[in-house]
Amino acid sequence: MYAQTRTQRDTTGDVGPGQEYEFHPVDLPTEPCFSPQVEFNDKPDSLFFNDGVRRIDFVLAYEDEDKKEYEKRHNRRECFEDNLMKMGMELEATQSVLDEKLVFLKVHMPWDVLCTYAEVLHIKLPIQSNDMSARPSPWRFFSCITKHFYPDEKLISKESEFFTAPFEKNRQDLFCIKDKDHFFTPSMRSRMAYYILSRAPYEIRGNIKKFGITKLLDGGVYKAAYPIHDCRFNVKSQEPECPNERYLLYEEWAHPKSFYKMQPLDLIRHYYGEKIGIYFAWLGFYTRMLTWAAVVGIGCFIYGYYTRDTSTWSKEVCDPDIGGKIVMCPQCDTCQYWTLNSTCNTSKVKESVPYTACGRCVRVSIGMTTVIFWIMLILASVVAITVYRLAVFFTFSRELRYTNLTIAEPIKEYVTPQMATSVTASLISFVVIMILNTLYERVAIWITDFELPRTKTDYENSLTLKMFLFQFVNYYSSCFYIAFAKGKAVGYPGKPVYLLGKYRNEECDPGGCLIELTTQLAIIMGGKAIWNNIQEVLIPWLKNLIYRRCAHVTTEKVIPRWEQDYQLQPSSKLGLFYEYLEMVIQFGFVTLFVASFPLAPALALLNNIIEIRVDAWKLTTQFRRAVPEKAQHIGAWQPILQGITILAVVTNAMIIAFTSDMIPRLVYYWSFSVYPYGNNTENTMKGYINSSLSVFSTNDFQTVDDDYIHTPPNLTTCRNGDSSDQEMFFQYR
Repeated sequence: MYAQTRTQRDTTGDVGPGQEYEFHPVDLPTEPCFSPQVEFNDKPDSLFFNDGVRRIDFVLAYEDEDKKEYEKRHNRRECFEDNLMKMGMELEATQSVLDEKLVFLKVHMPWDVLCTYAEVLHIKLPIQSNDMSARPSPWRFFSCITKHFYPDEKLISKESEFFTAPFEKNRQDLFCIKDKDHFFTPSMRSRMAYYILSRAPYEIRGNIKKFGITKLLDGGVYKAAYPIHDCRFNVKSQEPECPNERYLLYEEWAHPKSFYKMQPLDLIRHYYGEKIGIYFAWLGFYTRMLTWAAVVGIGCFIYGYYTRDTSTWSKEVCDPDIGGKIVMCPQCDTCQYWTLNSTCNTSKVKESVPYTACGRCVRVSIGMTTVIFWIMLILASVVAITVYRLAVFFTFSRELRYTNLTIAEPIKEYVTPQMATSVTASLISFVVIMILNTLYERVAIWITDFELPRTKTDYENSLTLKMFLFQFVNYYSSCFYIAFAKGKAVGYPGKPVYLLGKYRNEECDPGGCLIELTTQLAIIMGGKAIWNNIQEVLIPWLKNLIYRRCAHVTTEKVIPRWEQDYQLQPSSKLGLFYEYLEMVIQFGFVTLFVASFPLAPALALLNNIIEIRVDAWKLTTQFRRAVPEKAQHIGAWQPILQGITILAVVTNAMIIAFTSDMIPRLVYYWSFSVYPYGNNTENTMKGYINSSLSVFSTNDFQTVDDDYIHTPPNLTTCRNGDSSDQEMFFQYR
């Protein structure tokens, strides 16, 4: 038996790639306690060895290899299992019911081994019942109503509260040990079993020691390693010792019918461990906080929708005697003159206001260089999509304005060159984003493995930073371009600004760039949510279905608990990494650009209500039971969320100041509309449109191509809405 001697170790008890530990022997049995291969006892829900006494704490699966690889793998497996038995673990092998080549090795940890590793891992266990009076809930008077939003207490009772302390083997009498079989929960036992499996040697050559179940899984020595679920998710176990916690979680948490109920966080932590419990606690808190933002956003949307026809600004744009008589200058070298009322519908959108030092240095440098290269690749894709916008806008400008489209009349009103360009560019941008994400995920994992982090926490933090930096640029770069770059450097009629010396920079719609930013956000947020649900729900379900069909699992044979779990999908090596990443990126969309898209919190709220149940469903029904892990907080995601929050204040202020027309409108309202500063006694925005558009002479155009642009007869001037001209106009007035 070996125990860890390092005093400074990771809280999860897991080693990082390439990390070696020093061990020293302690007093535990050294004689193997191995049961020979036994026949299945036809108890499909049993959680014990065939003797019905020793609990199964972990399961390893392997199959007979071909002759070429048999000797090497067999020797490694034999050495590994021998060391497990010397470390005090008890093993029992059973052949698969469905596949003669497949063998399941069940692992049991005796009491003495559990006590030893509970002390090594500093697992906190109860020492005394909590006798302190709880603070009364402010909602206790509404308990008759709120009880319907909580799991059924008859099925999931409240967990008893205890004072706890790190376990010490020599002070067992101080702990509340009423029953040794139930003192350590199944999740604790599985965590300790995995700790040993991760450190047991499988090959020793001189001073070189190779160890850990992870390497054996990667090398194909074992096919799978996992703790088992306690029962089927939709059927109660008939075994008297089974707590049926998986069934309770499905009925009161993962089932769609329970979408309105609060999460049973104590049971989630008890069954899956603290790390998964913290994730769902954080996700639930985030979702509840979205409720208030969603209410405000929906209120802004409803107000804007019902006042769109009473807005003086919109009425003037749509009025045939005002907007219909204002001729706008061409927006590209091959575009025609156009009247302002052609943008009537878009103008009705209301804006919302609101391990040697040298070696590690080389590895980290290579990793940072690779990350920078991929970020530059994203920026190159943004430039490419911008060029696409410019090129396609010319085509749409020629075709859409003078072509009779055979589409429904309500839709036809919205099919403007700007809108067509925006929608197609957003769709292409979304496809590029998803392709680059898929490629970069593999690159980021390879880079992090190459850096050889010391612990698993260091590994996850390093990968988190790389993936977030990449996805931040990948998802938000196009939105930042529309919000802060588009339409800002377009010149003026007769002297436009060109990109790459060929493409004239695109201008914003007279209604502003916010409608295009909203389109971009809606497509990316909606497309990402749909794609994530396909990945999280449909793909695992199809994989399990195909496996069952191929393996003829529909047979009438009785299948044991451990083999039922083997048919499920393996838990991700990165655990909850992708779940956190998905929510953090969504948080960025909700906060960074909420001034332009007030419905973002409402969409995020709806998505998260579904997300909680989807994550619960796949974790409970489609995946093997995850190895429990210890955690105290959400890790590196906390400072990332704080950084996004600070940046959101800046970006929304800049959107209001530079992207929206809010400030020019307020200037006009207080300077020219409100009595006594203006002659308008009605205190309205009447006349804003006419005063905000600059006047240009059609004779000032030097690059007019007469083959494409036809100047209407008697037209001597046209209007332009460039922001720089508006600023000069206000200064002049």
